[in-house]
Amino acid sequence: MIEVVRPNATAAGAKVVILDFDGTLSLIRSGWMDVMVPLCVEQLSSCNSGESEEQLREVAEEFVWRLTGKETIYQMMALADAVKARGGEPLAALAYKKMYLDRLWIKIRNRIEDLRERRTDPERYLVPGAKRLLEDLTGRGLRLYLASGTDDANVKEEAALLGVAPYFEGRIFGAQDDLKSFSKALLVQQILSKAGSTRGDELLVFGDGYVEIEEVKKVGGTAVGVASAEPACLTIDEWKRQRLIKVGADFIVPNFSRLDLLTSALFAGAAITA
Repeated sequence: MIEVVRPNATAAGAKVVILDFDGTLSLIRSGWMDVMVPLCVEQLSSCNSGESEEQLREVAEEFVWRLTGKETIYQMMALADAVKARGGEPLAALAYKKMYLDRLWIKIRNRIEDLRERRTDPERYLVPGAKRLLEDLTGRGLRLYLASGTDDANVKEEAALLGVAPYFEGRIFGAQDDLKSFSKALLVQQILSKAGSTRGDELLVFGDGYVEIEEVKKVGGTAVGVASAEPACLTIDEWKRQRLIKVGADFIVPNFSRLDLLTSALFAGAAITA
């Protein structure tokens, strides 16, 4: 299924593609929200604000979603702010991040270790059709960037474990300790500022989160929202779909298994250069 949200949208003139990692290509961290949101609700509940668990879940889901795609620390900063707003004494954002990553590691440890020891096929942890998508984009002569809110060392290792790192030729960027040194917004601006070689309308983005879609749409690029119902990624997650459309996605897909239809919609009139 490919939903064309904006019929006039096209990436026929694209030169650069920015791809998110988790939930767009990789499923290694599938289920991360089921770790982060309960952690946030747990911390907010300790404030005894009188709100129900459901109300606190809605609060947590709002800021977790809104900041999805940004570095994880921003979600933890939002958690600290929400605790403070309820009269609580928040921990440092880095302390919350450590709590989250410790719990997430319990969930994904076997996946990482199986990949490291080659006990499982990397395809198991790729969104269906992801490698074919990367091959197609590379074959069109497009320059690919991988940008993730996951810590830099982790995203680089996981991209290598899944066999997708070579498609990016070193252009893999993850979260840094220095928040000013990397963000998806900064990456977009760096791409556009390189000797004026790329215009905003020459950018194409694939992502399952708010941030990457918003940043590329701001400069006039084209956006494909990946609204997968994880972990199978065979159908659309309606919650993701609505939010991706709201932030500007031009196309919505659950995966890349119908690559022929997707590329026809994206590149009508564009010649393959390689």
